[in-house]
Amino acid sequence: MFNLPIGLRAKVAVLSLFLLCLPWLGYQYVWEMEKYLRLGQEKTLEGTTQALATALHERPRLFDSQASFLTQVEQGRDLYAYPLAGPIQLDGKLGDWQPYRHRALHYGEDYQIYKRDQATPLAIDFTHMVGKYAGYLYGFFEVTDPQVIYRGKNSLSIDRNDHIAIATLAPDGQFRRYIVATTKDGWISAFELPEDPALTTPVTPEVKIQGKWLKTAKGYNVELRIPLSMVGSKLGFAIYDVNDRNTRQLDAIVGTSAIDDVNKLGTVLVPSPEIESIIKGMAHNSSRIWVVDKHGRVLAKSGDIRSDNSVWSRSTIEKEGKSSWDRFKQQYLYPLYYKILTTPPKDFVDSLQDSTVLQGSHISKALQGKQGSTWRLTPDSKAVVLAAASPIWIDDKVMGVVIAEETTHGIRTLRNKALEKLFNVILTIMSMGTLALFFFASNISSRIRKLRDEAEEAIDNQGRIKKSIQGSKVRDEIGDLSRSFASIVSRLGQYTHYLENMSSRLSHELRTPVAVVRSSLEHLSLQTLNPDSRKYVDRAQEGVNRLNMILSNMSEATRLEESLTHAEKSLFPLDKVVSGCMQGYQMTYPNQRFNTDIEPQTILVEGVPEYIAQLMDKLIANALEFSHADSAIEVGLVVQSKSALLTVANYGTPLPDNMSEQIFESMVSVRTQKAQDKPHLGLGLYIARLISLFHKGKISAQNRVNDQGAVSGVEIAIQLPISKEKSV
Repeated sequence: MFNLPIGLRAKVAVLSLFLLCLPWLGYQYVWEMEKYLRLGQEKTLEGTTQALATALHERPRLFDSQASFLTQVEQGRDLYAYPLAGPIQLDGKLGDWQPYRHRALHYGEDYQIYKRDQATPLAIDFTHMVGKYAGYLYGFFEVTDPQVIYRGKNSLSIDRNDHIAIATLAPDGQFRRYIVATTKDGWISAFELPEDPALTTPVTPEVKIQGKWLKTAKGYNVELRIPLSMVGSKLGFAIYDVNDRNTRQLDAIVGTSAIDDVNKLGTVLVPSPEIESIIKGMAHNSSRIWVVDKHGRVLAKSGDIRSDNSVWSRSTIEKEGKSSWDRFKQQYLYPLYYKILTTPPKDFVDSLQDSTVLQGSHISKALQGKQGSTWRLTPDSKAVVLAAASPIWIDDKVMGVVIAEETTHGIRTLRNKALEKLFNVILTIMSMGTLALFFFASNISSRIRKLRDEAEEAIDNQGRIKKSIQGSKVRDEIGDLSRSFASIVSRLGQYTHYLENMSSRLSHELRTPVAVVRSSLEHLSLQTLNPDSRKYVDRAQEGVNRLNMILSNMSEATRLEESLTHAEKSLFPLDKVVSGCMQGYQMTYPNQRFNTDIEPQTILVEGVPEYIAQLMDKLIANALEFSHADSAIEVGLVVQSKSALLTVANYGTPLPDNMSEQIFESMVSVRTQKAQDKPHLGLGLYIARLISLFHKGKISAQNRVNDQGAVSGVEIAIQLPISKEKSV
């Protein structure tokens, strides 16, 4: 987005990453708030159970008929009337019982009450359960009996055949017994026996007990219903088996409990309509209320935790907006948010939906007289359910527990809404903050880039000051840096100017004393001197000559720079200038071999031919000095694209490492200086560079590599632009 320096971009990125801490902190804050909301939901639910338990305190009548007096419940003997979804069709086919068959119990040898011949195996067993709907107690018996014996059509006896015996402690406190027998398949006949268990006659028909008897391949099925007004807290069923049609002797009795004594009867728990009427008001919210006895058996239930009408959910309902921002949120933001967030599922597996016995740490705690609560995860891991329990007191004893359950869907939805708003705010703040940071960084980077450009333009490649830096007037750190740079460049320019003029000043100032010394030595040399004195005069003369050469070299570069500024350029044939120079060098150095390769065409270059000749002088002198004996100096001139390439190469000492650019700087030399050698100030290639730049060209140096891959010398190349006029 912005052309920022790498370091500054990194800092901006770090600051932007720091902004990412804001949503993380907000996210953590919302999670902490959710914890407190869950704690609030837990306390609220405990308060609900306590309020309902208060409505059930000290009301023993609600529990007297529910067998709550038992100290222990025995499965199979103590029955539970499961709530039925609808009435059972009494046809003996057991089709309506299929949804409840998993709750049925099997009765066999473990529930044997009587067997005439202990040596023979038990021939009968049955599957049985009871349920409650409206004002009736329904039950079925699926009996396995190889020999079904019906009551004789003309027989006055009702118990000398296969039959079902029923005994109960009626709500009025009377012990009543009934027999269900039939002469054939079809509607059953029920009879009430005398109150005395020792008597079986006289019997009284009981038309309130209705049902169907249906023979099957394994035995027979019986479906029946009994009005709840006839059933008390104690109830027992027994199947009487007769296998001999002639003797009609009783062979075996299998049942839920013995029915000859009221004290031997098991119990039956029927969900209490009175308790259900007290708690049914809770069905209007998302809580589910259970009332269980001290054995955990369900006495009443109301509500459904899968509904979504709790106060937590209702508080999150918002009117759908029609603005562009609302549409943007719905189409783009929310799908992005919910890649992280989870929407509470509308459907999940509720394993306790049809439970008849409840257990748990919260129930155990409530049975000890204390409030309790617990959290559980549904089997499909889609929902978290909170359960709270409070005890029901009767005469300082806990007779039951009120349990309330709720899911956390409302809180999760509330959390999601809070996170949606938080993300919207943070996204806006981060966008604005990021843009502000980038604009701020762009402003800083532009100022730094401007200062960098001014610094680069102020100094050329030779380290000379070309122009000054204008200090910024802004009162900040970058402004201070700009003013410091301006001051440094100004002082550096003054010092550079002093150094540039030093050579000419020294040359000018030293020439007069050098001339005086030279003239004095010349006069001395004209006089008659002894050999020793003559030797010292000659040595002094040699030193003056060397000093004069140094002064000439020092002033040469200065004079050349001054002359280049006033020189007039013209078109000239570069190939002829180079050819003429090479002819002169061949005559000047007859013992040196020169290999020349110049393209046979006119190469026009704009500049000054005398300066090109001076350039060649410096390059040839440099090549001669570093060439091996008997090796040739190779000079080439070719055309490449729109440039002329002039090369001067020699076989000899290679360039040291990292010196291919520095040798063109002023006062730089790679020679090994000896006392007898001529003085060298490292200005030859520097002058060659000045002439190349004057002609808008480039000069470079590199080591040569022979065919064997070894470094064998140096090649200097000058690339000069060819004039727009076509070369012939």
